[in-house]
Amino acid sequence: MKLSKILILSLLSLLFLQCGNSKKPFQFVVKTNKADNKFHLGEKLSVKIETEDKRPISKVVYEFQDASETVSGEKSFEFSLDKALLGKYPMNVKVYFEGGEVEKIAAITILNNKAPKVYSYKIIKKYPHNTKHYTQGLEFKDNYLYESTGHYGESKLLKKDLVTGETLKEHDLKDDYFGEGITIVHNKIHQLTWKKNIGFTYDLETFKQEGSFAYNESKQGWGICFDGNNTIYKSDGTTKIWKLNAKTLEEKGSIQVTTNKSIKSRFNELEWVNGKIYANTWQKDGIAIINPENGAIEAIINCKGLRKMVGVSSKDQDRVLNGIAYKRETDQLYVTGKYWNSLFEIKKIEMQ
Repeated sequence: MKLSKILILSLLSLLFLQCGNSKKPFQFVVKTNKADNKFHLGEKLSVKIETEDKRPISKVVYEFQDASETVSGEKSFEFSLDKALLGKYPMNVKVYFEGGEVEKIAAITILNNKAPKVYSYKIIKKYPHNTKHYTQGLEFKDNYLYESTGHYGESKLLKKDLVTGETLKEHDLKDDYFGEGITIVHNKIHQLTWKKNIGFTYDLETFKQEGSFAYNESKQGWGICFDGNNTIYKSDGTTKIWKLNAKTLEEKGSIQVTTNKSIKSRFNELEWVNGKIYANTWQKDGIAIINPENGAIEAIINCKGLRKMVGVSSKDQDRVLNGIAYKRETDQLYVTGKYWNSLFEIKKIEMQ
């Protein structure tokens, strides 16, 4: 018994000595030239570390977006934000000091440097739209209108005649899928579903399903559009619009959508128009015009009045504006909404 007590006391003494001799963790804080870490495009972001630890610092590595810079000691460094991605991004700061290294992450927000330009609209022509169709996606191809509809048990892929509104071909989704946006890439239609983390690919002519694709990091399926080259853009209800490889449908990055004041979310139907992303915001009467390079909302088309024209109350949060289709060959823009009785050709006009 005495031997056991002596052994325990010896082990405790050894542990105490080891703890007493161990060095404290290296502590530091990350400081920028703005107290709230919020910047605007084109500004300078100056960053440094501050510490009361006396151990010599050999270097500090700052990593932000695609930039990585190394400085000696506690010197500050300045990042130019002329071509930065907008939104909230982490800055990784790694300090190398005598005896080790330690790492911290600071959140940096970058907003656009201009307020969005605001357009009104002019109605060029009105066409019939089926009031049973809960519009989620809209697209033109060879003068035919393609539409995706939502709600469980009601979700479809449709080919329509613009002038008459007649359905020429349709494909019903299974009842446990909630249809969302569509885009056409050459002879394929890609259709999103809402919460199932899956999209479907169809043959353009036959509507025969040829495959499916997963979303990976994105949360849900909302809107989708194709830039005509190599990239598909996909929204998921968050602040992000994801970039997909047009051939493999794999996610390869994202942009965050911002104005000069805040980061925005809930972008639903998407359409590619003259190098920009046109996007409905769920339950809002407007179309955001987004720069796909950095996420800036450069303009907004104020579409107030359209709901009243189709007999929908402004308080109705279900039958809202949703559906943008663009005919590139004739530079014509079309919009509709969920369960609306009309589809409109509109032209954006300068606000007076």
